[in-house]
Amino acid sequence: MLAATAASAAGAWKAKHVIVIGIDGWGSYSVPKAHDIPNIRQMMEQGAYTLKKRSVLKSESAINWASMFNGAGTELHGYANWNSQTPEIPSATTNSHGIFPTIFSIMREQNPKVEMGCIAEWDGIKHLVDSLAIDYVDVASNYEKDPEQLCRMAEKYIKERRPTLAAIIFDQVDHVGHAIGHDTPDYYNVLASLDKQIGRIVQAVKDAGIYDDTVFILSSDHGGIGRGHGGMSLLEMETPFIICGKGIKHGYVISDVMIQYDIAATIAEIFQLHRPQAWRGQPIYSVFAK
Repeated sequence: MLAATAASAAGAWKAKHVIVIGIDGWGSYSVPKAHDIPNIRQMMEQGAYTLKKRSVLKSESAINWASMFNGAGTELHGYANWNSQTPEIPSATTNSHGIFPTIFSIMREQNPKVEMGCIAEWDGIKHLVDSLAIDYVDVASNYEKDPEQLCRMAEKYIKERRPTLAAIIFDQVDHVGHAIGHDTPDYYNVLASLDKQIGRIVQAVKDAGIYDDTVFILSSDHGGIGRGHGGMSLLEMETPFIICGKGIKHGYVISDVMIQYDIAATIAEIFQLHRPQAWRGQPIYSVFAK
């Protein structure tokens, strides 16, 4: 019955593909200061964005990547530390895999035949997305020596398998933030390099022939201050949310209050998915063109 319902709902999808590009450690404060991010700025101009999206607390990695994909905060999904691999707090509810429901698992339950992937530079991501629900999960394990490895993996995957939903998560900005410092010349140099790779991922979507039916989401888990993060300052908590593509308003500045787990709910809205009762995220309806 569920599959039949999902099949009928598929015709109402706002787009047939969603590509999520995540940049670990990318604080909103950096956007006005960055001088060499033309692809990111083009996404902002051609889509909708806010620089006021807030992380959940603590403003750390595993907690906020989990919240982005799980539609709820720490109190419900249970991931409580920067490097959580399993919930430190028992999840309030679990799916058939024994995992708090993620955007990937509800997509799989309601649309069993779709292609989904998750590729990251930080291997901790694979513990937060319900990898059992995903067709292709991989890690760019050599990214420190080969900073374009993830980009090439993403290009290949997109062109060959044209995923319905894919997450591509970069770690390089967070890495330089810890090693050298947030809001430093090295930080902006890495951001500029990633901007070029984002342009290549967009081109791969065009090469795959799915660009006109794709929504791109570009966001982050947390920002930073000095060489760290995890606190309650807005430099650590505020991160960009950019959405563009099919059915998305152009040049729209989002005024809605937004928190990390609203991303999963917004993706669910694109695919017309029934959201779990345990989710607390709300779709950002204002970004969709009438």
